[in-house]
Amino acid sequence: MYLDFFNLNKEPFALTPDTSFFLDSGPFKDALETLMVAVNNGEGFIKVVGEVGTGKTLLCRKLLNSVPDDIINSYIPNPNISSKTLTLALAKELCIKFPASANEYTLQQLITARLISYYNDNKKVILCIDEAQAMPDKTLEALRLLTNLETEKSKLLQVILFGQPELDEKLKSRHLRQFRQRVSFSFQLKRLDIDVMIAYITHRLTMAGYSGSELFQMSALHLLHRYSRGIPRLINVIVHKSLILCYGKGCPQITKAIMKQAIADTEDAYIDKTHQSNSSRIWMLSFLVFSALLMTYWIMT
Repeated sequence: MYLDFFNLNKEPFALTPDTSFFLDSGPFKDALETLMVAVNNGEGFIKVVGEVGTGKTLLCRKLLNSVPDDIINSYIPNPNISSKTLTLALAKELCIKFPASANEYTLQQLITARLISYYNDNKKVILCIDEAQAMPDKTLEALRLLTNLETEKSKLLQVILFGQPELDEKLKSRHLRQFRQRVSFSFQLKRLDIDVMIAYITHRLTMAGYSGSELFQMSALHLLHRYSRGIPRLINVIVHKSLILCYGKGCPQITKAIMKQAIADTEDAYIDKTHQSNSSRIWMLSFLVFSALLMTYWIMT
């Protein structure tokens, strides 16, 4: 479509979580480094929470590609499953052979034996679960029981949960307090500020082969940041549309007018008025405090 026009070798803003586009700076770098430290320390449960579209799945895949060879990784993308299905999925991820008639207890015994075998070979095992907020409570409890497997020095299975803020709400439930107390490391993926957003866009364009002049007017980037609210997935959607529009008009640069058109065509693009309102309240409160202090000073002098 627009690849030849901009001299690109692949789409820079596709929505598939391609780890070659991972930006090793800002909140993404902080999150990956935090996860690597937690994994190396042998933490039991690790939790990463972020709003829809903030890059959790990409971070998860980047982690799985980054761990050293002595770490055995497993991955469950859809955890809205029963406790038995979870056990079955973990057994398959660990390449355990078992009869079709195997019950949950048998599967747990086989998993335990495999984890002990890995431990004796000085290997760690991590289980990454995406969209963890969708996991039923009973399955979460079964997962907690699986992580009870441990030696005197370390856990035999580490679990990393990637989920939306609803995961935090779910874990506040009293009946999940045992699970909540097992979470030893937490990280929250933040939205991108404008500087990181620009670095994010530049990185993706560079990885896709772009080597031309400045592709965006600064006013267009400011508009993009306001309406995308710093959410990477929305940034991808809007920029992709703006590239199509730019190509269609034969323009060498994405202007503010083109960005407006791309935003208008994107259903979830809007300004976060709640954040603006909170900022206004903070400014007003600071002003009132300053005024009160100044008035006190005048009265006392």
